[in-house]
Amino acid sequence: MKVKLFVPILILTSVLMSCKQRQKVDLIITNGNIYTVDSSFSVVQSIAVSDGIILATGSNDDILSAYKSEKVIDLDGKFVYPGFIDAHCHFLGYGLNLTHAWLGNAQSWDEVVERLKSHYEANPTEWVQGRGWNQNEWSVKEFPTNDLLNKVFPDTPVFIVRIDGHAAIANEKALKIAGITSQTVVDGGEVLTKDGKPTGVLVDNAMELVRKHIPKPDMKEKTLALINAQKNCFAVGLTGVHDAGLDADEVELIDSLQKEGKLKMRINAMLNPTIENYEKFISKGVCKTDFLTIRSVKIYADGALGSRGALLLEPYSDDSGNKGIQVVETEKLDSVCAMAYKHGYQVCTHCIGDAAVRLMLDIYSKYLPKGNDLRWRIEHSQIVNPEDLPRYGEYCVVPSIQTTHATSDMFWAVNRLGSRIKYAYAYHDLLEQNGWLPNGSDFPIEDINPLYGFYAGVARKNLKGEPTEGFQMENALSREEALRAMTFWAAKSCFEENKKGSIEPGKFADFVILDVDLLNCAINEVVNAKVVKTIINGEVVYEN
Repeated sequence: MKVKLFVPILILTSVLMSCKQRQKVDLIITNGNIYTVDSSFSVVQSIAVSDGIILATGSNDDILSAYKSEKVIDLDGKFVYPGFIDAHCHFLGYGLNLTHAWLGNAQSWDEVVERLKSHYEANPTEWVQGRGWNQNEWSVKEFPTNDLLNKVFPDTPVFIVRIDGHAAIANEKALKIAGITSQTVVDGGEVLTKDGKPTGVLVDNAMELVRKHIPKPDMKEKTLALINAQKNCFAVGLTGVHDAGLDADEVELIDSLQKEGKLKMRINAMLNPTIENYEKFISKGVCKTDFLTIRSVKIYADGALGSRGALLLEPYSDDSGNKGIQVVETEKLDSVCAMAYKHGYQVCTHCIGDAAVRLMLDIYSKYLPKGNDLRWRIEHSQIVNPEDLPRYGEYCVVPSIQTTHATSDMFWAVNRLGSRIKYAYAYHDLLEQNGWLPNGSDFPIEDINPLYGFYAGVARKNLKGEPTEGFQMENALSREEALRAMTFWAAKSCFEENKKGSIEPGKFADFVILDVDLLNCAINEVVNAKVVKTIINGEVVYEN
């Protein structure tokens, strides 16, 4: 009788001791296919999270035998990746644009104006604003004049920005407010004219002549914009963004909202090179919290290819005599680099054309010692002369790319560049220079969905599956490279690879759960993948 009692007591004691030995954690994610994106690209089944930090990863048995939690997410075989990071976007600008007319994918100038009219009737405002038109998608691929705008909006000023943000069309009312005439000359910009009068088309710095008269959004509007942008970004699996160009008051607003817990998105803030930003941030060195990084300055060397503002070494193939626009003088670009180097800041320069890339590599080489780890970036690196490619590796310059630009531009970019198209969107060639590169979207210029960037990088096709064989496939990325570029390498590009970008113990518990295996599915399935959950700091911030 004693023996019969003794065995169950032993078993019960063993079970109780086992339960006591298991560490209690805040969250366990289990029974999944979890791509850690660590150095060996390992795949695990389970994760334990405590205080917003990854405590351990491993098999189901490893984690469930060592940890317990009141909150367990059973993935039922679904797929987990590090939280996606957009390495170049305009997060606040995207949020503000949500209240303006969206003109993307309009098939004609008439459709643009009709959309604008409908938006204004539903949302009357002091100024009519919109963004997204692209004359390269129309049957007549030339800049329009503002005649139709003047007819539809005779008394209300209109300012609508091209998809790339480097050209705009203003109606006659707006031009009069800004004092723009056919004689107006702008350094780093252009006022287009026809028959002796402005057409309304303003390129690069000329846009500011009108923009400065538009009432600026107040802090309440910017707060709402940030919250709305965050909501949409969480829905596509983004847990971090690099916002390319912010002012001091905007950075302070972001910081305050993050500290209040209203803004949970992790943000790398690239500062505009203003006096206020210098006094409040740059002169004081690097500033970091768990959610905000301030250590980079954003500058512009040229405009955009679509508006023929990209600075080229040789004239445009479809506009003889035009080599594009250098939007900031060389001395100013150099002085910003000198300031950044002095204070330990990273420089991130917008360069679309091959002449702009060469200009900035020349300036960077004055400050960057060979073999440095300062990670100065060239944003876009869109057209790079083959002679300049090795200089990325020589001076450890980071090519910050946006793969969807290639698939958006490919059908008309050849008209601008001719045979030089072979040197454009050369992402694999750029990758080989340092062995890594970050990928973003440049939203709102492109869609916010990072999976579209993954697809464009690997398949080199647009969302219609065109071209059938892919665009210049010699410069495609592998699936592993494309995933690293939007996770670990994106984190590395702002010195945060020790805290995010992969699923490893000691890092932030930022994950995205998908219903699709990005590494093994048919490539066309990627663009239809659904985000099941987005998790930041161990907290579910989006659930489908």
